[in-house]
Amino acid sequence: MDAALARTLDAQVAGAAASHQRLLATLDRGLELAATSPASAGALSDAACKAPSLLAGWSRGHLLSHIARNAESHVRMFQAATRGDVSEQYPGGKPTRNREIDEGSTKSAEQLVVDVRTSIYLLEAAWAAATETTWLGHGIKSHSDGSRVAIHELVLMRWCETEVHHADLDLGFTWRDWAPLFVRYDLDRRLMAWRARKPMGLTVLPDEVQRLEPNLRLAWFYGRHHVAGVPNPDAY
Repeated sequence: MDAALARTLDAQVAGAAASHQRLLATLDRGLELAATSPASAGALSDAACKAPSLLAGWSRGHLLSHIARNAESHVRMFQAATRGDVSEQYPGGKPTRNREIDEGSTKSAEQLVVDVRTSIYLLEAAWAAATETTWLGHGIKSHSDGSRVAIHELVLMRWCETEVHHADLDLGFTWRDWAPLFVRYDLDRRLMAWRARKPMGLTVLPDEVQRLEPNLRLAWFYGRHHVAGVPNPDAY
């Protein structure tokens, strides 16, 4: 493996693992508040899990179920790549993915937190066990466009899932709390995608967006921050 890629992976694995721990701390605190002060902001009761999140159309339970199923989908691709195979992220595509998220969303708050915690441990174990063959392998994004994705790109994608949806839970963590290193890596990724989709001459971000601080600029890319007169890219 290229030395530069290895260094980037080390940094991204460490960052994504730290993001996992911040998420779990928020969830544990939420359960504690639900038991001792259920009306407090950040309390994660069964009712709070059924309440809307900041992601339109999804409850907190949907988000937590998605975070867990996403981790399991990454484990699936890692295990296949280690065998020299290529696996679909979600066998059965988007309908199966959505059904599993819906089914998981009905669990109790405690069950959802256990689900997230268990899936995180499984994913981090897959990262630790990955060989060079694994990292240089591929998976298939069967729930979207069916394209192949490099296994080594999954770590930043997972980091993104954790940071963005942690804020979407609306339990006290916001996009202003996103890790600076995550913002740096993901802004680079989003900018590359932006430029690739724009006609020649329209690849520069609007001035109003360029003037935003990095966290705000990334939040704009994800439809979490709005700038008057400037449409957001496709929501994430």
